[in-house]
Amino acid sequence: MNTEKSNLKEYIPMLVMAGIIIVVQITALLLAAPMNANDMRAFENPDSAFNTLFYIVIILVFTGLLLLAIKKNMQWIIQLTILLAVGSTMYYVFYALLSLADISIMTNNLVSGVVAAALTVLLYKFPEWYVIDTIGLIIGAGASAIFGISLSILPVILLLGLLAIYDAISVYKTKHMIDLAEGVMDLRLPILFIIPKHMKYSFIEDSFNKDDGKDREAFFMGLGDAIMPTILVISANVFLVQKHNIDLVGGFITYPAIGAMIGTLVGFFALSVLVMKGKPQAGLPFLNSGVIIGYIVAVLISGSPLY
Repeated sequence: MNTEKSNLKEYIPMLVMAGIIIVVQITALLLAAPMNANDMRAFENPDSAFNTLFYIVIILVFTGLLLLAIKKNMQWIIQLTILLAVGSTMYYVFYALLSLADISIMTNNLVSGVVAAALTVLLYKFPEWYVIDTIGLIIGAGASAIFGISLSILPVILLLGLLAIYDAISVYKTKHMIDLAEGVMDLRLPILFIIPKHMKYSFIEDSFNKDDGKDREAFFMGLGDAIMPTILVISANVFLVQKHNIDLVGGFITYPAIGAMIGTLVGFFALSVLVMKGKPQAGLPFLNSGVIIGYIVAVLISGSPLY
């Protein structure tokens, strides 16, 4: 009986991570409409496959620059770059939300800027796990919504397929993604979600020393593992309505978007089985495959257009 309770307890962090993904997806769905209304799209032509290639190139260049900064012991560049990206993403999120209220553009700019700046400073000064998780939820939902309204369904599927291949190569073959994750861990930035094994855990005090003989006191999930599949959820909810005017379930979500969410969870739990064995795993091959399959299955069941 005790063994069963112990095994169940080990899977609780995985259930929490699954819950985080769902929260990111639902929040992104809520943000998509006001962001679309405020023309916060990242690309002019959402149907262009060039957008996908451009996105991949940006990721490769950015990853290369981060690895170079780590090698040259210039972590401050990484910290500054990510903090600026975090602050700007939060600004867009708060601007989109406040645009729903009856306030002026100037007031919206001021309030959104102040709140985003204050949270960025808080993150820099006090990067505890619950601060990082909270801000991670905000920027994860914001980034997912922005790219979900910027890329139509086929470019998103192409993007997710390429990123799944890239993630597998970078984790299992070149292993540079593992080096990158370890290199930026000490900077305490919201590039991951942290699920502590006990409430006394402190991310600030964690030394991340693998050689001290102790087990890790927390589970970690990359922010991209929540963002990437969510892009398809948002795209399926936006572009099927825009192009084909299909019905929304409860006036909120399309059946293909629901299928994409379910597929994400199936992929995540398949990933969790391997993660629990203690070895680093590439998340996107599981999550992206899950969300794409879930989307296609829901399209076939509901009779919705594929794209």
